[in-house]
Amino acid sequence: MAKQVAIDTDECIGCETCVELCPEVFAFDEDAEKAHVIKAEGGDEDCIDEAVGSCPAGCISYE
Repeated sequence: MAKQVAIDTDECIGCETCVELCPEVFAFDEDAEKAHVIKAEGGDEDCIDEAVGSCPAGCISYE
């Protein structure tokens, strides 16, 4: 089974780091001022791992 990317939007601080690093996986909701996943099946694993490690809120999971 493929790994899934998820964001805990309650914890997201809206910094957009994940969107900048992996725009094919993450997008920013201007109204909610939060990031969200647009490709749950993920994409480039290195890119996603970098986004997970760079998230200051620690709200991205990739399992």
